[in-house]
Amino acid sequence: MQGFAAGLMLCISFLDLAHNAINSIGFLKGNLWFFGGVVFFGIIANFIPEPTLTSSLDVKSKKKNGDQGGKDIMKKHRRQVLFSGIITAIGISLHNFPEGMAVFLGSLKGIRVGINLAVAIALHNIPEGVAVALPIYYATQSKWQAFKLATLSGLAEPLGVVLVAYLFPSSLSPEILEGLLGSVGGVMAFLTLHEMLPLAFDYAGQKQAVKAVFFGMAFMSASLYLLEISLPDEMSL
Repeated sequence: MQGFAAGLMLCISFLDLAHNAINSIGFLKGNLWFFGGVVFFGIIANFIPEPTLTSSLDVKSKKKNGDQGGKDIMKKHRRQVLFSGIITAIGISLHNFPEGMAVFLGSLKGIRVGINLAVAIALHNIPEGVAVALPIYYATQSKWQAFKLATLSGLAEPLGVVLVAYLFPSSLSPEILEGLLGSVGGVMAFLTLHEMLPLAFDYAGQKQAVKAVFFGMAFMSASLYLLEISLPDEMSL
């Protein structure tokens, strides 16, 4: 499931956020914003101490031998997964802003367009909620914590409505918005390759993890396609 979540994140990063930024503001600017996000989060990650990833087989072996070290290593794993889940929630929250804006703008065109968009985006949000809730539940063993953080990340969409309706009635720059979202794509790509994939390889093995990654990418691609065909011609995410 960690590999599945990584596939969701990679698809959002490359096939949605970065892709839209390049189409909207040009190849050069889109890539500069994207890699700016990569560098930004890479610098931040250097200042965050991460526990060394140890094979889960070693953890099981130490547990069988009654070694206290096995429990300590498992705690480090859980802290690492928790960190991954929190950053995933932040990334998906930022990704959700334009979706809320799209529903708002679509509703201005007509209630039918608004309802279609709301339903499509609600379905589209299911795998995103999975990507947030899974690592949080694994790390905390609390369904309530997983539900709470996934719900909070989803609340970014109505917040996007508030922003576009009240804070930026006429001065919102589409180029800056697309550039920032491209940077979010870079942050999410770095997180996925630096944090989520190593965890997936460690727990599921390389073959199973890679299969799960591509399954997650296919699932999110189908979700994005359903969302795209629900949009009016003059709108895009």
